[in-house]
Amino acid sequence: VIISSVQRQAKHSFFWQFVFHTYTTAFTLVNGNGTPKTEEYSLQQKQVFLGLGAISYSACVGALPLSFVNRYTLKSSLMQLIVRKLLPAPLFGLTSAFTVAMVRSPEFDNGIEVMDRNGRVVGVSKKAGEKAVMETALSRAVLFGTTFFLPEVLMYFVQRARFVKNPRALGPVRMFVVMSVLAGMLPVSFSMFPQCGEIKRADLEPEILSSTEETEFFYNRGI
Repeated sequence: VIISSVQRQAKHSFFWQFVFHTYTTAFTLVNGNGTPKTEEYSLQQKQVFLGLGAISYSACVGALPLSFVNRYTLKSSLMQLIVRKLLPAPLFGLTSAFTVAMVRSPEFDNGIEVMDRNGRVVGVSKKAGEKAVMETALSRAVLFGTTFFLPEVLMYFVQRARFVKNPRALGPVRMFVVMSVLAGMLPVSFSMFPQCGEIKRADLEPEILSSTEETEFFYNRGI
């Protein structure tokens, strides 16, 4: 996260964002819902291919603004502000959510198990799978979007107020700020939605409802 936030060259930015999204995609793959299964193809192989595609696409999208600025030598202060300060946060948030949705797409394609309040599995629901993936993608977007946005705001005020008078000290200060924001946002992101998600009866498929009279159902959201 720290190295990706300080890159100024498109090639370096692409490489470090590729590393960043590789890690987050692997984390997503390991901590998803394990319900989807198929005999027609290797599900894990499909998720790996989807993950590699999402990683490459996200790294390209993240590095594209820098490539555009460097190629056309756009040196105006407004353009530099937009590309280097304002764009990274929403781009990292969106691409992080995108990689989650891609690597866990089998969950809303094939569905995930839903349980009653006693823990008994009552069926496999695509709607629950979609809800689980979208909630996780949103929490990941908030986590990394905030982590890349808030330090820029804080560093602006630090420099404006001249709290740090030695320019060489700005690097370590930025690193500390990014680490602090990331550490603070991790529990916020993980607690946005409960690990054991809840879905109402009206939101489930008819074939599941026909087998039970329960009104509330639960599923494993993943991380």
